[in-house]
Amino acid sequence: METFYLFLVLFLGVLAIFDLSVGVSNDAVNFLNASIGSKAASFRVIMIVAAVGILVGASLSNGMMDIARHGIYQPQYFYFSEIMCILVAVMLTDVVILDIFNSLGMPTSTTVSLVFELLGGTVAYSLIKLANDTEGLLSLGNLMNTDKALTVILAIFVSVAIAFVFGTVVQYISRLLFTFNYRKTAKYFIGVFGGLAATAIIYFMLIKGLKSSPFFEGPFADFIFAHTEKVVLWCFVGLTVLMQILHWLKINVLKVVVLLGTFALALAFAGNDLVNFIGVPLAGYSAYTDFMAQGGTVTPDSFLMTSLQGSAQTPWYFLVGAGIVMVIALLTSKKAHNVVKTSVDLARQSDGDENFGTSPVARVLVRLCTNAATTITNVIPLPVQRWVDSRFNNKEIILAEGASFDLVRAAVNVVLSGLLIALGTSYKLPLSTTYVAFMVAMGSSLADRAWGRESAVFRITGVLSVIGGWFITAGVAFTICFFVTLIIYWGGAPAIVAMVALAIYTLIRSQILYKKKKHKEQLKAEVNSTVAQLRKAKNPIEALNLFRQHSREELRDDLYFAAETLQGSVEGFMNENLKELRRVMAALRDRKTHLKQVKRVGTLGVTQLDRDIAIEKGLYYYQGNDFASEIVYSINRLAEPCKQHIDNNFSPLEAVQKSDFGAVDVRIINYLKRCADMVDRNDYNELPELVEESVRLNNSLTQLKKEELKRIQGKTGSTKVSMVYLNMLQEASNVVVFSCNLIKVSRKFQME
Repeated sequence: METFYLFLVLFLGVLAIFDLSVGVSNDAVNFLNASIGSKAASFRVIMIVAAVGILVGASLSNGMMDIARHGIYQPQYFYFSEIMCILVAVMLTDVVILDIFNSLGMPTSTTVSLVFELLGGTVAYSLIKLANDTEGLLSLGNLMNTDKALTVILAIFVSVAIAFVFGTVVQYISRLLFTFNYRKTAKYFIGVFGGLAATAIIYFMLIKGLKSSPFFEGPFADFIFAHTEKVVLWCFVGLTVLMQILHWLKINVLKVVVLLGTFALALAFAGNDLVNFIGVPLAGYSAYTDFMAQGGTVTPDSFLMTSLQGSAQTPWYFLVGAGIVMVIALLTSKKAHNVVKTSVDLARQSDGDENFGTSPVARVLVRLCTNAATTITNVIPLPVQRWVDSRFNNKEIILAEGASFDLVRAAVNVVLSGLLIALGTSYKLPLSTTYVAFMVAMGSSLADRAWGRESAVFRITGVLSVIGGWFITAGVAFTICFFVTLIIYWGGAPAIVAMVALAIYTLIRSQILYKKKKHKEQLKAEVNSTVAQLRKAKNPIEALNLFRQHSREELRDDLYFAAETLQGSVEGFMNENLKELRRVMAALRDRKTHLKQVKRVGTLGVTQLDRDIAIEKGLYYYQGNDFASEIVYSINRLAEPCKQHIDNNFSPLEAVQKSDFGAVDVRIINYLKRCADMVDRNDYNELPELVEESVRLNNSLTQLKKEELKRIQGKTGSTKVSMVYLNMLQEASNVVVFSCNLIKVSRKFQME
């Protein structure tokens, strides 16, 4: 039996490593949002600063809050076997939930997930114990402590509202002071602003990051905490002078503030949120060592875990080891960058492709806010309006290459996030770093007029989706852990093995879905890259050359894609390969989305060309895109009935149908590839020959239609098969016609 529980402790340790990895991926948005979004430094420098902050914070951490030991359940009423059941269920649930949220690119609260998983597991086992308590000695109030969970829920509402409001107000004031061209006004305010920001960051590190650390003790720490007001005042004076000197030395003070804030937030994250990842496994380790210390005089079902009522001192090597794992996860996790991207995209200054759609609630909110803004504007004197508009002239914005917002907003985000978290901590409020950091970023983007008429409804939908995800986390964590605990209780060791296998399967499936999502994002990134190049074009001739190059590459890829998916559709149908048909349908859905995004390039490209040729070239570009779309839609209309036919296990094609269409299909695929090669070479000398080939192919397809109609008239074969077959012939003919039109338009766009 001891061996089994040793295995569980080791298993909890393995899950802790996974949890640290996925937890860092989720919480990276807290401290990377501002620096990455503003490009305050190179990506490598930003990651090094954050990694050092995490390592220092983990090493100086208090190691483990008591929430995992006695924050939710009352351990003196639970036996060792029962505690281990709850802890295993919590860790299995936590790893899976956080990974799913990371794969979706949605930040969530690790604190909330941990608390509600513990709550779900505790409720499940409490009900079991009450059901088995024939003497009536126990009550639900004896077994569990709901105060912590209720406090966290209250903190969610409070932190979301406060962070958003303060983010909006502070950023609005900061923009009035600095404007978007902050270099003009920096000489007046940068010293005081930098000193105030750096002081707030240091105060945040002392109060939030190091206050509970066992390493930050002694006379020096006592002096700082006893004279905090004086320390803060002298820091402000000294740092204000230092920041002004740095400005005179031509050093960008805002970059210094953003990087310092990134370090502080990373330090506080590792130092205080570490419990969310290793608190449960360490509670299991402590329970196991206490049980083994009894020397076999008790059994797992008779040893009450009273020892967990006390606070634990975590060995330093666990803390350092956890810090190393977190650093590795931060530097290597693509999902961390994915979660950060969601937050940065919602806060970016410019318009563009939005990650979220619209929702009725967002539309109503936008309408109400627009009407309110109009009412307020009518009251404000016109000179004041003009002055304010001049301070918010974003045409003068100073942005680093590839940045989503400027350094002024980035500095406000890190400083205000840190300050709000520090103040919340000083008042004993369990604020979530995720909630505060995200909502400050959203509030500052709203104040910066980043949510324009064209993007506001999408941004609000995104914010509501993220906030909704936070609350869903609580319900999902509680429910899943509740049932996992019951399953482990009733199933014992086999149930644990089954739950582990299910968790592994879920993680693998999540990774597969994440890779598919990344593939879609890569297609979008290609479009955005072309858009960025067109915007940087120095003259209309360069823009036209870029426009033509982009069109060649897109149409070439569209034709190759058509050849591949047409071949997959036909072979999948003929071989009754349902998996291949599903793959083709998924690829076609992605391609349709990509073609819609490509139209953005046409809109921007036309604006960059000479007026004399803009209309003509724009028309050719859109026609090429339309023909490419028609090809994809034709193959989709061909593949979908084939998939349904095979999925319903209807009769396959007859041998003569396979032979006839298979021969023509090979010719069509070769024709598409020749078209793609011609577009890629930008050499249209073979165009007349390919036009003739398209005529021959259509004649062949028409002949096959006539032969099939004769078979139908002779009442030979299956009606369902004939309907699918005729549809294949028609859509294949459409593919040939649209491909011919596509290369004609491409020649006009490239050569004339």
